[in-house]
Amino acid sequence: MGLAFTKMHGLGNDFMVVDAISQTIDFQPDQVKQWANRHTGIGFDQLLVVEKPQTAQADFRYRIFNADGSEVQQCGNGARCFARFVYDKGLTQKHQIPVETASGLIVLYLEDDGQVRVNMGVPRFEPSALPFIAEQRAASYALEVDNQAWSIGAVSMGNPHAVLLVDDVDQAPVKTLGAAIESHSRFPERVNVGFVQILATNHIRLRVFERGAGETQACGTGACAAMAVLRLWDRVDEQVTVSLPGGDLVIRWSGSQDSPLWMSGPVATAFEGVIYED
Repeated sequence: MGLAFTKMHGLGNDFMVVDAISQTIDFQPDQVKQWANRHTGIGFDQLLVVEKPQTAQADFRYRIFNADGSEVQQCGNGARCFARFVYDKGLTQKHQIPVETASGLIVLYLEDDGQVRVNMGVPRFEPSALPFIAEQRAASYALEVDNQAWSIGAVSMGNPHAVLLVDDVDQAPVKTLGAAIESHSRFPERVNVGFVQILATNHIRLRVFERGAGETQACGTGACAAMAVLRLWDRVDEQVTVSLPGGDLVIRWSGSQDSPLWMSGPVATAFEGVIYED
């Protein structure tokens, strides 16, 4: 009996999506790494698993595994693909879908124009929310990497993010500095690292080195984190277009510390497949 899956992407941030309600899935981290391999496997940034909810408030449980096999709390681009998947597969007929994640309940909205809008929850800037080792909460922090100090913002969007403001994302040391910050000792559970360039108060560019995956074509929670930090710094408007290597997302946040942040963007299905294990 094979394992049916769907390959999807949000702006090039790609996923293997599996229905674990209609079929049984039992896998180990090494299998995820094998499936994620772009030369010998399916190839993806994250594996998304659709499960039955464990709370009455949700219609589904949403689980996310990085390409290295580690499970994480949240993925914005994945959440949009998740919404399209459960609708297209006939698992729901709703256009407003409450979903349980490891970091709490989120709500996914299927729009008439094919876009998916996600209530990403309230940005959390307390260091303990990431977690991040700091004496107290601050708008920005000095982080020493290889004897050089970098100024970062830090925020949790259900998963941890460090945000650096740069003059030109094309020239930013995403691979090297991103990897160094991802595993920095002040982030005990590692961190996603965003390099952001301000084009205008309503338009920014972003590249993200994702925890456990490396640089990706797009990162939904990274786009939310970048906008939240820049809004905290009073550098951007209430609605911002975030241009990532894979395309654009629209992020909206009032800036109020108790208001949720909203993300809108496209999704696409690449292909369907079945895995037959030896």
